[in-house]
Amino acid sequence: MTETKVLRKIIEIDEERCDGCGACIPSCAEGALAIVDGKARIVKDIYCDGLGACLGHCPQGALRVIEREAEDFDEAAAHAHVARMNAEEAEEKPTFGCGCPGSAMMQMKPRAAASGPCACMGGDEEEVPAPASALSHWPVKIKLVPPNAPFLRGADLVVAADCAPVALAGFNPNVLAGKVVMIGCPKFDDVEAYLAKFTEIFEHGGVRSVTVLRMEVPCCTGLSGLVHRAAQLAGSHVPVKDVVITRNGDMLEQRQTVLA
Repeated sequence: MTETKVLRKIIEIDEERCDGCGACIPSCAEGALAIVDGKARIVKDIYCDGLGACLGHCPQGALRVIEREAEDFDEAAAHAHVARMNAEEAEEKPTFGCGCPGSAMMQMKPRAAASGPCACMGGDEEEVPAPASALSHWPVKIKLVPPNAPFLRGADLVVAADCAPVALAGFNPNVLAGKVVMIGCPKFDDVEAYLAKFTEIFEHGGVRSVTVLRMEVPCCTGLSGLVHRAAQLAGSHVPVKDVVITRNGDMLEQRQTVLA
């Protein structure tokens, strides 16, 4: 049976501008967008509500809201579509739907330090333990980690500014061990998208605690601000701690806050 079309607002994708990055996918709660043949596409017109929640998440400006004849938005069908996608992801290995294999979501066992000669970065071999990675999941970029990622539930989350792990010697054993991590830059990334994501994490992600690891430079304070703001918006009682790293690599632990 052919659905009746109506003149309404709906998303249009500029294929010339779209580079298939998939940044728009998680912002569409109705699951109306997907990466097909390297480009964002509307899965079905009935899944798109035309409100444009995805617009600000496209770095190429490839999305816009237009008016055209399309099948009317079907909220029930959209919810059923999302439920099917969630069920399929639960049966298979969860992946982040951005079309990039390097963003496939996974959990792994942290590696133990290996003993024996270590030729680090092509230097002379020394009889020292090889450095071990404490990373237990992928991806790690704030932009790529879904708010409902399985590895967030019950976890102690480290939200790290991009520069902090580089400045802090021993980041893996002293900060990351036994925790999960999300990394980003409040200066160059989309702060509003960060705020929305962390608010959702505080509401539904199930994290046990949050540690914000940032540099002492002024632009990095925005990372602490948005995480604390997200906790307030979510009405969360999850403890949030700030740790500041100096440019010399010293760690300055700040106060911990919990909403009453």
